[in-house]
Parts: sequence; structure tokens; C-alpha cells
Amino acid sequence: MSHVFPRHCHASLPTATSGDGCFLIDQTGKRYFDGSGGAAVSCLGHSNPRVAKAVKAQVDQLAFAHSGFFTTEPAEQLADLLIANAPGTLDRVYFVSGGSEAVESAIKLARQYHLERGEPNRRHLIARRQSYHGNTLGALSAGGNAWRRQQFDPLLVEMSHIAPCYEYAERTTGETLYDYGQRVANELEEEILRLGADSVMAFIAEPVVGATLGAVPPVEGYYTRIREICDKYGVLLILDEVMCGMGRTGHLFACEAEGIAPDILCIAKGLGAGYQPIGAMLCSSEVYQAIANGSGFFQHGHTYLGHPVAAAAGLAVVQELLEGDLVTQARNRGTYLEQQLRSRFAQHPHIGDIRGRGMFWGLEFVADRDSKAPFDPANGLAGKLKKAAFAEGLICYPMPGTRDGRNGDHILLAPPFIASEAELDGALDALSRAIDSTLATVQPT
Repeated sequence: MSHVFPRHCHASLPTATSGDGCFLIDQTGKRYFDGSGGAAVSCLGHSNPRVAKAVKAQVDQLAFAHSGFFTTEPAEQLADLLIANAPGTLDRVYFVSGGSEAVESAIKLARQYHLERGEPNRRHLIARRQSYHGNTLGALSAGGNAWRRQQFDPLLVEMSHIAPCYEYAERTTGETLYDYGQRVANELEEEILRLGADSVMAFIAEPVVGATLGAVPPVEGYYTRIREICDKYGVLLILDEVMCGMGRTGHLFACEAEGIAPDILCIAKGLGAGYQPIGAMLCSSEVYQAIANGSGFFQHGHTYLGHPVAAAAGLAVVQELLEGDLVTQARNRGTYLEQQLRSRFAQHPHIGDIRGRGMFWGLEFVADRDSKAPFDPANGLAGKLKKAAFAEGLICYPMPGTRDGRNGDHILLAPPFIASEAELDGALDALSRAIDSTLATVQPT
């Protein structure tokens, strides 16, 4: 009997024993193509020698030094490398252990920034419906997914949620893509004015929405307008790139595709590529200087800030991404993946939308393509798809609740950047079989 507390108490899981490139291998020797990178984590696959060597070398040299007493070379070098490639005026890096911690740090920093500048009334954070920003209480409060929030609602901090940029389901008939994007972006200004222009501290959003919507990119002009609104009212723009950043969408930082830069940016997952738990919050020089020239102390912290072994892994990952031109490869392989997805599934009677960027793609399932009506959630479609794909040797990321936290289903694909075209073809063969076998057992209405 296991004493591990699993995610699902009644699940019987195989034991992963080794990794080989894009594949995980269980105790029976069965190979699984990691088509979702776990949760968009394993951008370099599971056996990168450079990263493994860096981790081993750092453990031998220095395993841990608390950031209250020391800095370390791997943390300094990784920060330098990230800032050398970061957009806008991002200038400082705060290392944590994962995405939820990065978002918590960003929320707290936004609040302290305004305090240091003599604006203590700025306390409201605005986010978006159907967003996901992490599972700690502050990050969960910012997240707009009703299913994840429901049982913890009494514990959550009150935050505002405006519409996402989700044109497939929410653009009106006859509305152009641009007009739709401007309309939903302008909801931010309306909410700032409703709350009080001098009371909003920040707006947080995922440049490409991951887990809860299934790789939904914004329409053109949306983030340009968001940036304008934030600047107009002195509101900090926090971009959550925990899932979509670090090359996943074909840019090292996902916001580069929008031609804008945030005041605070959160990364994780692909930063460590699964080799070590690491995340980071990056902030602009203006935000940092407000603290440095004020109290001089960010009232926040965790034991494993800037952990040297995690930082060494992150440094090796980013070096591999840049020196191996793997961000470009993610963009090019992503073009191939898109072509194959559309070739196979664009006319499928129960796949309503195929969307994404780079090596980050989502398929949304519908009971009826014309009306875009989702399947009845009682079917449990997402869970059945996950099980069927896994049986076929494919790890993918199906999720229920695409539309509103309860209704709708999608699959998220986020394979390693190193995947070959042949490996992607094999994965899509497995996905096609899983979709066919699952939909044969599901009632459309």
C-alpha cells in the first residue's frame, strides 16, 4: 500500500522509471510520448545531457545557500541571461520554486510598489474569467476558473474578473476580430473606473491562455489596448507566462508576439524544463527602484529563493534554448504541428476550434459545430479522452469546463521542442484513435 497522497485517491498509476527524449517509460517498459510536456514543462524532453550535467556539478559544488545570507553564481548568471533577453525595461529577477509562488510574489510586489510611492489606496487586482494563475490562495483568487475556486471561495481574496479574449466562443456575429478585441480590452477600463481609478494596483493575464481555455491566443490589437489602459491609469501590467513562456509559443517571452512589455512578468515550467522546480518573477527597473529607493526591502520571501541547484538547471535550460536555437525550432515545429492538426481535425464534426502558437495547441470539442454547443458535462469527455490517449501511449492534457468552469472540453498539446516530425505524426495518430474511440461512447446532447 502506498503512503503517497496522490492527486486522485482512487487512481491506479503506473510508475515512471526513466525518460528518453520525448518519451517517458513505465515499469513494464511501455513508452509514452509526452505530448503535453506534463503541463507544458518538458520543453527539452527527459534526457538532456547538458542540464543533467549542470545539476550534478552544482550539487557536488554547493547544494544550498540561503538567500538571506548569500547570493550564488548560478542565480546571478541566470538572472543576467534572462534580463539580457527580456523585453522592455524588465531589469530584476526574483527566483522562486514554481509558478504559483511567482504569481504570489507579483501580486505582493504590485501592492508594495504603490505603497512605496505613497498610494496606499491602490489595492484592487483585476484578472480575467477562465484564467489560471496557480493554486496558492492569492494566485487562486486571481484565477478566474469557477471549478478550481468553488470549494475554497470562503478563503479567497476578493478580486475582479473581466472577459477573456476568447473569440471562438464570445465574438458576436458580424463583429470583426479587431473590434472584438477592442471591446473586451475596454472592459478593463470600465472595471478600473467602476472600482475607482486610484484604487486599482494591477491587471494580470496570460498572453496565451493555457490550462483553462486550451491555448487561446489574443486577437491582434488586444494587448496594445490593454497596455494603453494600464499606462493611462497607473495600473501595473502583470503577465503570467508560467505556461506559455520560455519559448513555448515560438518566442522566448510570449508577450514579444504582441509587441508589448509588462511591468511584472512570471515564468516557471519551461524555465526548469522539469529538471528542477524553479520559477521567477521579473520586474521593470521602475518597479524595482520604487522598492530600492523606498524601504529597500521587499516584504516577502521563501526558503528556497534562488536555490543554487535549481538556478544551475535553469541556466543550462536557457542556454540550451538560446544556443541551440530551440525557440526558432519550436516556432517551426509548431507550424508543422498546426498543419497536421488542421489536416486531420479541421473538418471533424465534434472539433469546433483548433488554436494556438508555436508548440502550444488546443482542440475544443463541441456537440454541434454550427451552434458551437459543448457536450453535456455529465459525459465526462475530457477525462475519457485523457484515459484513452494514455492507453494509446500518448500523454496529453484534456480539461473540462472550457467555457465557464463547468461546460466545454478541450485538449491541450505542448510537446517538447525537440520532437521530430515523425514523432509528432505518431502522437497525432494516437490522438486520432483516442478521439474516435472516446466519441463513440459519448452522447452529443
